[in-house]
Amino acid sequence: MKKAIAILAAVVAFSVQAGEKLVVGATPVPHAEILEFVKPTLAKEGVDLDIKVFTDFIQPNVQLAEKNLDANYYQYRPFLDEFNKSRHTDLVPVVGIHIEPFGAYSSKIKKLDELKDGASVAIPNDPVNTGRALVLLHEAGLIKLKDPSNTLATQRDIAENPKKLKIRELEGALLARSVSQVDLAFVFANYALEAGIDTNSALIVEKGKDLYAEFLVARPDNLQDPGLQKLAKALNSPEVRQFIVTRYKGQIAPAF
Repeated sequence: MKKAIAILAAVVAFSVQAGEKLVVGATPVPHAEILEFVKPTLAKEGVDLDIKVFTDFIQPNVQLAEKNLDANYYQYRPFLDEFNKSRHTDLVPVVGIHIEPFGAYSSKIKKLDELKDGASVAIPNDPVNTGRALVLLHEAGLIKLKDPSNTLATQRDIAENPKKLKIRELEGALLARSVSQVDLAFVFANYALEAGIDTNSALIVEKGKDLYAEFLVARPDNLQDPGLQKLAKALNSPEVRQFIVTRYKGQIAPAF
């Protein structure tokens, strides 16, 4: 009888432990690094954090919707909202963690007024970030948009392009590599950090708005999962705030 009870207890303990595994998708920098930082804390709380690294902006959401991931961490609300709308998914934000600057970089010019007529400009190709880049080009005086408040503007919404800029839309992961190939390239801070680009060298920069806070994202069916809630709490801890401030030295900022 005692042996049977011991076996039963072992089975229950194993089940609880197995149930605490959490698979989270993230882009490499800074998202996966921040997750690695909280991994030991979660282990002490009985949560085995398995971090899956992605280099694109689509698959982490696809894999989450298909339940191959328990959560992901790499995106802000406007991007998530657009994904849900276009893919008919219902992924949900859990907690905001950090804010990244979004900037335009060049290896060919030092100042914007050196940008020549017909210069090539690379911008992101997804709807949310295409508009974000075009608004920044408008604010820099390089183009004029029909409605500068339209964050989902496309190239069709350009009213004036006095320098006849050749605007190329590229996948987000390719933008850092394009800096040496075009005259001006908009690069997300995570890819800039990964590529060793000094974010302080941006010729156009949006330092980061609350609208663009990067979120931990889950599904409605697992939103209240104890392991997920422990991760959310860890990612909004004073320790993570200090890690972001110390590790990234102002290149990204806490969003909580």
